Amino acid sequence: MTGTGEFAEFLPAYLAEADELLASAQKDLLAVEEAVRKGQAQPRAVRELFRALHTLKGLSAMVDVEPVVSVAHWMEASLRLADQAGGRLPESSVEPLVEGLRAIELRVRQLGAGKTASPAPANLLERLEALGPQVRDAAPKRSRPVKLDAEAAFASRLTPSEREQLEGGLAGGQRALRLDFVPSSERAAKGFNINTVRERMAKLADIVKVLPLSGAAAGGASLAFALLLITRAEDAVLLDAVGGAPATVRSLEAAGPAEPAPEDGVPVGAAGAPGPAVLEEELDEPEVRRGGGLLRVEVSRLDEAMEWLAALVVNRSRLTRAVAALTQAGAPTREITAILQENGRQLRDLRSAILRLRMVRVGDVLERLPLLVRGLRRATGKAVRLELDVGDAELDKAVADRLLPALVHLVRNAVDHALESPEERQAAGKAQEGLVRLSCHARASGQLELTLRDDGRGVDAKAVAKAANAPVPDSADALLDLLCRPGLSTRQEATRTSGRGMGMDIVRRIVVEQLGGELLMDTRKGVGTTFTLSVPLTVTLMDAIVFECAGRRYAVAVGTVEELIDVAGVVRPAGADGIGLVQRRGAAVPLVSLVSLLDATGDASAAGQGAKALIVRQRGEPVAFAVDRLVGQQEIVLRPLEDPLVRVPGVAGATDLGDGQPTLVLDLGALGAARAGRRKRATRAGEWVS
Repeated sequence: MTGTGEFAEFLPAYLAEADELLASAQKDLLAVEEAVRKGQAQPRAVRELFRALHTLKGLSAMVDVEPVVSVAHWMEASLRLADQAGGRLPESSVEPLVEGLRAIELRVRQLGAGKTASPAPANLLERLEALGPQVRDAAPKRSRPVKLDAEAAFASRLTPSEREQLEGGLAGGQRALRLDFVPSSERAAKGFNINTVRERMAKLADIVKVLPLSGAAAGGASLAFALLLITRAEDAVLLDAVGGAPATVRSLEAAGPAEPAPEDGVPVGAAGAPGPAVLEEELDEPEVRRGGGLLRVEVSRLDEAMEWLAALVVNRSRLTRAVAALTQAGAPTREITAILQENGRQLRDLRSAILRLRMVRVGDVLERLPLLVRGLRRATGKAVRLELDVGDAELDKAVADRLLPALVHLVRNAVDHALESPEERQAAGKAQEGLVRLSCHARASGQLELTLRDDGRGVDAKAVAKAANAPVPDSADALLDLLCRPGLSTRQEATRTSGRGMGMDIVRRIVVEQLGGELLMDTRKGVGTTFTLSVPLTVTLMDAIVFECAGRRYAVAVGTVEELIDVAGVVRPAGADGIGLVQRRGAAVPLVSLVSLLDATGDASAAGQGAKALIVRQRGEPVAFAVDRLVGQQEIVLRPLEDPLVRVPGVAGATDLGDGQPTLVLDLGALGAARAGRRKRATRAGEWVS
C-alpha cells in the first residue's frame, strides 16, 4: 500500500499489528546485539526476531506495502541463516539490521499519517542482501556434543539453534535438563496443567522446547510432556513447581560423545529397541480455552465508551441534587435514595471495568527506550547502560501517550548532558560505563511515581544561570525552574541530540500542565541527578473533593490531597506575603489563603481565617490551603482546558457537578507554585520573564 488504494480499509488493523511486531523485534534485536558484544549466541532472540519479521513481511505483502516487504525480506533471509547457525550473528550485521527496523518503522508511520510509504533505500537493501554470506561465514564449524538421554528422537527434533541454546547454557555454567510432566484430572484440579506448568517454569528456567509424548508414561499415564530446560535451579525446586511426583527430572549433559540421530527418524532406546514413548508434534501454542484469548479494540471505541460513562456520571450528579431537593421539601424519597445509592455502586464498577480496559503496562510503553539509548550511545560515543525497573505497573493509555515524549527527553538529556565521557569517568574514579535507571511504582493515592536517575556529573547551576542570564539558583527547585525555561540550552550549537532548548520545557508542560502531575529534581555535583515524576493513573474520571471559597465552588482531585484539617490554631498570622502558619501534629505548616491566591472577592489579608484547610505537597513539602467550607466528595468528569488562551497554571480543567454550571478543577500545588513564581519575578527588576 504505497498509497491509499483498494486495501485502505485494512490499514488500521495492519498498523496496529505492525506496531506490536516492531516493538517485539526491537527488543529482540537489542538482546541479539548484547549477545554479539559478549561473543555469545542468542538463539531464542534470533528466532523471535526472525518470526516477527516473517510475519511483518507477510502482512505487508497482503496489503501491498512493497517497501516494507523488500526490507523485511532481506532481513529475514539473513536471520534464517543465523537461526540455522545456532543463533550467531557477526558484529557487522547488527547495524544494518537496526537501520532496517528503523526504515520499516518510518514507513509504517508514514502510512499511519495518511502519507505514501516511500521506496526502500537502494543502498540499505544492498547492505542487507550482503549480510547472507557474512552470517554464513560466522556460523560455528563444530559444536560441542550434547547427549539427549540416549534418545535419538530428541536429537532429530532439535533445530541447530535449539542445540546451540542447550550447549550455550552448559558452557555458561547452567544445567541442561529434561523435565517430564504427567497431566491428570487430580493435578488439573490443583491448578497443574501444561499451560500453568509452562508459566511457572518460565520463571525458573529457559524453556528450549516442549514435546508431547504418547505411550507408557510415569504413573501409568498414556500422555506426558517433556520440557527441555536451561536453568540454575535445583531439581527439588523444579519438581515443586510442577506438583511433584510423578514428574521427573534428568540431565541432558553429555558424559561422552553424542549419539547420532537415526536416518529414518524412528525413535530408539538406549540399546536400539523401540522407546517407551512416541514423540508427537511440538507444542508451539497453548490451547485456547473457552472465554480466553485477546481482543484488539481501537482506542477511539474505548474513548467513546468513556464519554458515555462520563455523561452517566453527570446525570447521576443531577439526579442526586434533585433527590436532595425533594427530600428537603418533605417528599418521601427513601426508596429512590436506595436505588440511587445502588446506581452509584454500579457506575463505579462500570468505571473500574472501562478503566481496566484502557490500562497499558508501563513496561510496554517504555520498551522503545533501550533502542533510543543505543542510538545515543553511538551518536555521543559514551558507554551507557539503561536499567528499567517498572514491574507490572499500569496506567491509562491517554496518560501513557502523553508521558512517553517527556521520558524520551529526560533520557536523552541524561545521556547527552549528564553522563561524562569514558575518559572523564575513569579520571573521576567511576566505572567507564554510565548508568541511567528508570523505575516506577503505583501509589495508593491513584498516582504513578517514576524516578529517572543517572550517575553523571550533576547539573552545573552556574552554567545554567549563565545561559539563562539569571542569578545562580540557591535550591534544587529554583534550578529546575531555570532548566524548564522555554528556549534555554547550555549548548551553544545544536547537535543531532540536543541544543535546541526545548527538552525540559516540554517535560514540565506535559507532566505539570497537561497531566496535572508533579516534577521534582535532586542533583549532586559529581554524583548524579534524579528526576521524580508523579502523574495520575487516569485523567478523565476521578474522585474529587468539592469545596467553597469566596462563594464559589471548586474541586480538587482526592489523590493530590494529603489531609483535611480544621484551621483552629494559627501559629503566626499572615504577613505581607499573605502566608501564615498552622500547627499540624506539632509541626508548623505554611497556610495560604485560597481567596487571595485566586484573586477572588474577599479579604486578601485573611489568610488562615478559613474554617478548613487542604494539605497538599508542593515540591515535596506540605502546604495548607485555607477554604471556606467543604461540600463533600464525589466522582467528577474532568474536561481539560486545551485552548492556550484560557489555560491557566494551577487550573487542571473544568467539570459539571450536576447543576449545569462549569466548576473549575484546581491543581493546588501548581497554583501555589505559579503564584510564588510570579511574586519572585515581580521583585526582580529587569529580569526576563518566560
